[in-house]
Amino acid sequence: MKVTHGFHKENEQEVKLSWLLLGELATWIGASFVWPLTSVYLNKQLHISLSVIGIVLFCNCASNVLGSLAAGRFYDRCNPYPLIVAGLGLNALVLFFMAFFHGWPQYWIWLVITGFLDGWDATMINSIATSLRKHPGRYVFNLIYFAQNVGTVTGTLLVGYLYDFSIEFLFLLAASLFAIACINAAIHYRPISGFHKRRQAAKKMDTGEKRKAEPMPKYNAMLMVGFLISLAVTWLMYMNWESNLSVYMVSLGIPFHMYSLLWTLNGAIIVIIQVLLARFPHVFKNLFQQIIFGTSMFAISFATLIFARDFGHFALSMVILTLGEATAFPAVPAYINDLSPLSSKGKYQGEINVARGIGQAFGPLFGGLVIDRAGYIPFFIIAAAGIFLMVLLLLPLHAKLRGRIKLFK
Repeated sequence: MKVTHGFHKENEQEVKLSWLLLGELATWIGASFVWPLTSVYLNKQLHISLSVIGIVLFCNCASNVLGSLAAGRFYDRCNPYPLIVAGLGLNALVLFFMAFFHGWPQYWIWLVITGFLDGWDATMINSIATSLRKHPGRYVFNLIYFAQNVGTVTGTLLVGYLYDFSIEFLFLLAASLFAIACINAAIHYRPISGFHKRRQAAKKMDTGEKRKAEPMPKYNAMLMVGFLISLAVTWLMYMNWESNLSVYMVSLGIPFHMYSLLWTLNGAIIVIIQVLLARFPHVFKNLFQQIIFGTSMFAISFATLIFARDFGHFALSMVILTLGEATAFPAVPAYINDLSPLSSKGKYQGEINVARGIGQAFGPLFGGLVIDRAGYIPFFIIAAAGIFLMVLLLLPLHAKLRGRIKLFK
């Protein structure tokens, strides 16, 4: 395994991690106001059928994937500073318009646009995180994942109360959060412009001609593809916790508010684990070990669902699931950051969001089809087996390639 270090010097300015986390927190709270209310609002207020709502949500996920792809490419080729400021500002503007024009089909149009911008903003922030050198990559991405989950828990907790108060106020509040993130980026993300200039200078050849973005080495790319497939399959199954599991629990006589309590438990455990990982960064020997542990926990969590009939068993499954979520999900972008050449980091961070977006888009549909035709228990078996197969894919792949990959620090 070869290790290559970038051109960063100790005295060069970089975006402070605290400001990056503030932007991530604000955007995830704002985005979490919109996603949970969409199905309820469209069905109960606008009387849109559930099948059409499924198409609307799929379009939102698809546009998110496109936004992630576009942002990754633009990050590598252009100055990221105006791109992130513009993305956050436009998202604030779209949410502002949603507060006053949320009929049908305007809501659908706005949701597609904001989906694209959400993917754009998330990839830009993740890509900017790859430029930080004052902290180890594992530490940076653990804290970013921590901020995302605090934002999600806060947003989903508040949306239930704000929706009954006023949907207009909810959208205005979401727009305000993105405006705060935009102002924060405009003031504090300026150092990324200097990083971009140094990166462009490093890409020039002695003749003064610009060199194309360096592709990921062959063996790095093979390992990355394995990670992305594993991530997509894991999200494909994981999304059913957010959709089909609520129906299953209610059918067993468990009140819906107990299902909601599971997500409070999820958020609390994620916070605890991220604090522990930040405090004890060497709990896992390396990032690959962390990914394997987390992915295995996902498989085990679905295996335990086979026997779940009461709230206690579902809570145990959620604890195991959260152990996987809090360890595997932040480790994947950190490892792919190490595998990515300096001139192509944005591209590959974007592809992480694409893999996740594909799993999110097709997860509820896949789960629904299996459950309709075979039932919940067969789905849990398929989910556990599918994720465990990803472990069986990654272990020999990493063993074969680890001596040939090149790390970019």
